[in-house]
Amino acid sequence: MARVLYGISGEGSGHSSRAREMMRHLLAQGHEVRAVSYDQGYRNLKDDFDVFETEGLSIATEENRVSVVQTFVDNLKRLPSGARHLAELRRVCFDSFQPDCVLTDFEPMTAYVAHHEGLPLVTLDNQHRMRYMRYPRPQGLGRSARITETVIRMMVPRPDLSLVTTFYFGEVSNQRTRLFPPILRREIHAAHPTREDFVLVYFTQGFDEYLEHLRACPREQFRVYGSGKRGRDGNLDFQPRSRDGFLADLTRCKAVISTAGFTLMTESLHLAKPFLALPMEGQFEQELNAHLLDDLGCGKNGRERSAASVGDFLYRLPEYEAALERYPRSDNRAITSMLDELLADDAQMARDLHVARNS
Repeated sequence: MARVLYGISGEGSGHSSRAREMMRHLLAQGHEVRAVSYDQGYRNLKDDFDVFETEGLSIATEENRVSVVQTFVDNLKRLPSGARHLAELRRVCFDSFQPDCVLTDFEPMTAYVAHHEGLPLVTLDNQHRMRYMRYPRPQGLGRSARITETVIRMMVPRPDLSLVTTFYFGEVSNQRTRLFPPILRREIHAAHPTREDFVLVYFTQGFDEYLEHLRACPREQFRVYGSGKRGRDGNLDFQPRSRDGFLADLTRCKAVISTAGFTLMTESLHLAKPFLALPMEGQFEQELNAHLLDDLGCGKNGRERSAASVGDFLYRLPEYEAALERYPRSDNRAITSMLDELLADDAQMARDLHVARNS
């Protein structure tokens, strides 16, 4: 059995949701796993797994836009504590734990130390599709795509192997990359979706202005999570934060309106829920998700934020539902089988990854 160090980005809940399923599998197979995360990822995982809290990068947003200045200021403030956390990370997670390999879900500290120590480094995320997979590029966003690829390269030095989750399958650019269907939490696989007459809305930050576009569709009922509000206001039903309540409404709704994050989008596609994606300005991955969703015909790119865009999305629900009938659904067995194969023989894994990296 292998000792696996698993670095997990703490931004949002998608990384930790994916890592939870993978760590459950690895532990069930008898491997020893220590996780490394920060912020929301650490809070989501610390009660159920062995998790070391490190320092991480964050993205500051305002009114559905990435704030470059605030992001720079916030991360600059983290540098002193980041240096202390890095020294502790080396002591606790490398010198003491002595991992056989490092998995990283877009967490840079474990990736850099693994690279420095010469340990096998495997990425398991959806970000590396923007570095190693060919895809139709959204018009006018070529510069953002190049910047994003550079950021990914800076965050994670050249991995030995990249296990990439994606709902759009393009050609890969090297032999070190494998594409897999999205990793979904077990609650989604166990769900039995129905269709009730309301639209689920999930906002993260700075979406107050968008509520007016929903109010402009008075015949529709919108169940809203994440706004911080409570109670009913016309056709808007504001819900408190609730993991179980949100999952129940995701299973029952007729459609979803949300930011263009990978996790909720792929959960909605699996449950056959048409999706109106609102990409966060300045965040290329969300722009790409919305573009590819529109390309698949399973939902709408809501980059043009207006009441007319919402109305057009709702009018075309039958069209999206027909496309969703053709959407390929699968469980997590393909990627867990890949992990099992990699970890079956530590020495052979190191040799195989070395050969793959230099091919």
